[in-house]
Amino acid sequence: MKKVIKIFALLCVIYFAASTSYAQISVGVSVRIAPPALPVYVQPACPYDGYLWQPGYWAYDDTDGYYWVPGVWVAPPQPSYLWTPCYWGFEGGYYGFHPGYWGLHVGFYGGINYGFGYGGWGYGGGRWEGDHFRYNTAVVNVNTTVVHNTYIDRTVVNNTYVNNHTSFNGQGGVNAQPRPEEQAAMREQHIQPTSEQISHQQNASKDKSQFASVNNGHPAAAAMRRVGGRPLDERGQVSTSSTLGRNGAGINNGTKANLSRPIHSGPQPGQSNNAANQHQQQQRPQQQPRMQRQPQPPRPQPHNNPKPQQREKHP
Repeated sequence: MKKVIKIFALLCVIYFAASTSYAQISVGVSVRIAPPALPVYVQPACPYDGYLWQPGYWAYDDTDGYYWVPGVWVAPPQPSYLWTPCYWGFEGGYYGFHPGYWGLHVGFYGGINYGFGYGGWGYGGGRWEGDHFRYNTAVVNVNTTVVHNTYIDRTVVNNTYVNNHTSFNGQGGVNAQPRPEEQAAMREQHIQPTSEQISHQQNASKDKSQFASVNNGHPAAAAMRRVGGRPLDERGQVSTSSTLGRNGAGINNGTKANLSRPIHSGPQPGQSNNAANQHQQQQRPQQQPRMQRQPQPPRPQPHNNPKPQQREKHP
């Protein structure tokens, strides 16, 4: 059965790569079982200025089935880029997984209502103004003591899908087709998920409490403020049942993103790893050279002087 699924997934990749209406979009995994409904959870506050929200989603493991990847704030690969979430689509008797990507505009994500600005199409959680991102506090949780570029626009609140937590597009799920602006966005140049985002999903797959077969659709870690941070349950409280974040802080150890240059420029959809490596080599001469280490003066020889008194510690 696994071989049949893999063959079908490969055929889907070839079909969608040749399709003009779904250009640059590929199906990564195809299974017969529908993904669970989206859990309802509290969004943690944005930890750093410039971070964008990646909504949580159900991923799939061949052995243990669906597992929840917590929603998390992540650094974009470069300014002006927005995140198009992944989604599941029911096609030809199988549920196919469409990976997310970065682009200048938000493409089609199945009409799925992920919340927090992703109401089914486009993104209403904020907008880029030059190299700075402004957050719409009507739909996203922002700590204004950390982030100062904010505004309020309640017109982007999507009331149509408020009570709809369906996690897939197609028969039995959300009936939505790409709009013209979404089709145009899908034909643009994209950047694959960053290494930080990939690590986030891999860590979720190692936590058994994230699997639907264990949590019945209510994952122990529903969201996280940052990759490698503390896991939060659906109420926004620190989860004691999840192992996420216990083995160190992960890739993002509280370091603010440097948005002056791309963080990650992995292979584009349909691009091989070799082509991506050549692209990275072409980009390297444009990067600023590293600072040369200056020669250090010779260290003075120690003298037989008494040890200095220790400085008093003040509370």
